[in-house]
This record gives sequence, structure tokens and C-alpha cells, in this order.
Amino acid sequence: MADVSDNAKSAVPHHVAIIMDGNGRWAAARGLPRVEGHRRGVDALRRTIRSAGEMGVKIITVFSFSSENWSRPAAEIGELMGLLRRFIRNDLAELHKSGVRVRIIGERAGLEADIGRLLVEAEELTKDNTGLTLVVAFNYGARQEIARAAQRMAEDVAQGKLKPEDITIDTLGGFLDAPDLPDPDLVIRTSGEQRLSNFLLWQSAYSELVFVPVHWPDFDRAVLEGAIREYQQRERRFGGLTAKTAQAGS
Repeated sequence: MADVSDNAKSAVPHHVAIIMDGNGRWAAARGLPRVEGHRRGVDALRRTIRSAGEMGVKIITVFSFSSENWSRPAAEIGELMGLLRRFIRNDLAELHKSGVRVRIIGERAGLEADIGRLLVEAEELTKDNTGLTLVVAFNYGARQEIARAAQRMAEDVAQGKLKPEDITIDTLGGFLDAPDLPDPDLVIRTSGEQRLSNFLLWQSAYSELVFVPVHWPDFDRAVLEGAIREYQQRERRFGGLTAKTAQAGS
């Protein structure tokens, strides 16, 4: 089986976004507590960051904790926050050494103080790195992100900084959490579920979607390569026609 690195580098997606799903089901299938699935999921994240960088991906965005996840049992939320703390404290130095730039998207208001400080530390330490950009969607929901953008835009209108008639798609996009980053070329969801679940709804308007059956703790380089190969076989039209389909009269 050919490695994706054998293909033209231009065919490797610049930005890959991943919905990391199935930690709990992975654990349940093995008679393990859910937290063990989350722990193994952190291992999968480490593998994925390393593999994506080696394969030529420039940006990887991961859905680590959604706005809706707060409805989970308090004990599980506590375990997840603990894993986040340990990941940043234990892995940040290695990510920085590898040239990874860390970005965080999502709502930060109301987070525990030490969590907020760790997120800022991760971004500040790595802000000048030029390697892979790791975007962590934490306490994130796409609808909430769009609502925040609309609120910020409305404030500018109220203050006379922006006219209502000047509001465009690009204008609103400029108020999102990370407007400087390009939209994802490829969105991968693990565990066989086939929905976006409030993840990057604005940015994924023309992304290619690939759904893989493996649970996130089992995600590895081979699965990532398979998803990228599927991406490479598709024609991206962005609502129009490629030269190939135009000639065929599609």
C-alpha cells in the first residue's frame, strides 16, 4: 500500500480537522472505565500530531471538548480536565521543541483559572513556531462561535465602526475565533458516526468529509493515510465545475 508521501505534496491537505469520537465505546468494548478510553485517546492524539507533520499537513484542528460536553457526569468532566492539564504540562515542551504552534479556539469565559492560564501559556510559548499548527477546539461549539462573531460585529455597528450594509461573508468570517487560519480541506470523524456535531460549521462549508469506523483510541498513521488517500481521489469543485467535469458536460 503506497504511502501518501509517494503522491504529489500538493495533494496532501493543507488543513485537516478531526472529530475525535469513540473513546467511551472503545473502553466499553473492553470492559474498561470510560476514563481509560480518554487516556488512550490522548495517546492517539500524540501519534496523529507526529504523523500529520511527517506527511506534510500544515494545520490540524482537533475537537477536544465541546460546549455540550458539560452535560456529562461531573466525575467524567473532572477526569477530562485532568487529562487536559497533564497533556499541556507533559507535552507542551515536546511540542515546542518540535516547532509546533498551538492555537486554542472556543469560549474561555467561565473556565477554571488554572485551565485558562495553561491555554494562554501554550499559545504564548509556541506563537513564533513555524512547524505544524495544532488548533485545539476546547469548550467549543460552532453555533456558539458564530453567535459570538455576530455579537462582536453588532458591537462594531453600534459603535459606528461598521455599517450594516458593509457586512459580508468575509466580514463575518473575520470575527470568528481564528480568522487568519484557512478553512479545513478535510474533516475526519472517527467511530463511524456521520455528522459534524456542531464542529466548524462555518469553516467546513466546502471541506471534504471522511468518516472512518475505528474508535479514536485506535486511530493511527495508517488510518490517517487512508483518509487522505480518499481525499486525494475527490474533485473539489467549491460549487463550480472543474475543467474535467466541464469538458464532460456535467
